[in-house]
Amino acid sequence: MPLPHRRRTGRARALVLAALAGLTATSLGVAPATALAESDGGHVQQTVTYRGYQVEVPADWRVVNLDTDPSACLRFDEPAVYVGTPGDQQDCPARVVGRTAGLVVEPLAEVAGERITARTAVGLANAAERAVSEDGTIEIAVEEAGVLVTAAHAPSAERTVRDIIGRATLTGDAEPAAVPAPAEERVGATAAGPQPGDFLGLGFDACTAPSQSAMNAWRASSPFQAIGVYISGATRGCAQPNLTASWVDAQTSAGWHLIPIDVGRQAPCTSYANRISTDPATAHQQGVTAAGGSISAAAALGIPAGSVLYSDIEAYTPGGSCTTSVLHYLSGWTEGLHAGGYLSGVYSSAASGIRDVANAYDNTAYTRVDHIWFAWWNGRADTDTGQYAPNEYWADHQRIHQYVGEVTETHGGVTINIDRNYLDVGAGTPPPASCGGINLNFSAYPELATGASGAEVSAAQCLLRSAGVGMPDDTPTGEFDAATAAGVEAFQSTVGLPVDGVVDRGTWTALLSAGSTPQLQNGSSGEAVSRLQRALTAALGDALAIDGQFGPNTLAAVRSYQGSRDLAADGIVGPLTWGALQSGR
Repeated sequence: MPLPHRRRTGRARALVLAALAGLTATSLGVAPATALAESDGGHVQQTVTYRGYQVEVPADWRVVNLDTDPSACLRFDEPAVYVGTPGDQQDCPARVVGRTAGLVVEPLAEVAGERITARTAVGLANAAERAVSEDGTIEIAVEEAGVLVTAAHAPSAERTVRDIIGRATLTGDAEPAAVPAPAEERVGATAAGPQPGDFLGLGFDACTAPSQSAMNAWRASSPFQAIGVYISGATRGCAQPNLTASWVDAQTSAGWHLIPIDVGRQAPCTSYANRISTDPATAHQQGVTAAGGSISAAAALGIPAGSVLYSDIEAYTPGGSCTTSVLHYLSGWTEGLHAGGYLSGVYSSAASGIRDVANAYDNTAYTRVDHIWFAWWNGRADTDTGQYAPNEYWADHQRIHQYVGEVTETHGGVTINIDRNYLDVGAGTPPPASCGGINLNFSAYPELATGASGAEVSAAQCLLRSAGVGMPDDTPTGEFDAATAAGVEAFQSTVGLPVDGVVDRGTWTALLSAGSTPQLQNGSSGEAVSRLQRALTAALGDALAIDGQFGPNTLAAVRSYQGSRDLAADGIVGPLTWGALQSGR
């Protein structure tokens, strides 16, 4: 990287001197190839040049040369520009959560083909506007300068980083290089079974996935056999240059158990930039959206359905709307994962998120998470939640305890800053009740009794099994037999309907609406809306499009149902409307 050169405007001289002092004082930074000047908006900027790729960023951003400091941690919780090839073993704190804005500019020739994906924009002109932001990250391959540019941002800073990379220019030092050929598509490639799998013992988590050599050294000489890996979420603080599908394959093949982590929206009562809404319906939908993104990330890495994906909810002050928002978000997170065949987990402090989900364990207004991972740094390698949650909750190999935080350990000559964890998890944990592959969407739900057969019978059988009324494991069969009639009677007794073993309109309505009861209204979307639409179709006897979108037609159907059941016809599906549906009214 060339030596710095500087120019000043008279009006900004004092500001420039102050900025220069700050830039040369940082211990992690290097003297940037910088021209400091006042921008059109009156802000002092520095121009950073690497391999002929040139951008202007605010003067207070750190500039780190990875070619001279390869172990520097690529962290996005503070504004910075990283140039050069990231080291395969970054010196990161164990926990960096939160995102501001930052750039990584690295040589294309050093980038693995696996890292080039469909979302990687190619080019310089207009690339900033064409590039898709995913998980708070924009990626552009600039062949004209032979660099890959990664721009990380908080939601509020997306426009800022797009403007920065949108104004990028090339100097005469630019040397073109082609985008590396993407790795062959890994059709059907998955990790060695659902993660974290069946395991009792020690694990660790680190901010960034360690290099292969580090993982090999720790596998041979450390007491750990599980590792927490941040796979998704727009609030991740560290970059993940090592994390690829090949990395996942290598670790699981070596016997490591993976704990996949999503760091998304945080409690609304925190200072994080990316927060959960205080509106329950919006919070629920945000959880559904987060689940979809995490499923995509997991699938791309070869982490298969049946795995537990953990939502990282950092510590907050529990109570009031803050607790309510977190619980609605985790309900959406769980429902979204279940719809994709994954199990849900939550990581949080024992005193906030874990206490809140435990207090709501039997509250049907929320969908319960499948696994918990609690941070309680008491130094005890066990899964005892103490006063924070009853130990009979999540007792079927569904717990991880982070019992020590932010410690530096060396094994096999490799040093990593980690959190220590104790896992009691089971690959045999029953998957969430699901009717995956069974059609539940019909324009009408006919009355069914012993002797009936067909797709509607299969749907009813699957719903009965999901309701936990003792249906045989081999259902659905599509044949309404004596076992099915017995299941119908058991369900009818549970919800207070006449017990006759016939799936009539009321029984269909109760079966189709069973589950969590999030508040839904015009604009909501997701599986809960589809469940509502099916139940309304059965209850009203009128076909309603089952598309998961709460639009005008669903609004009209809700109001019609409410009015016919002596409920306030406000079009908002709350506890009373759900209660009526789930009792088969």
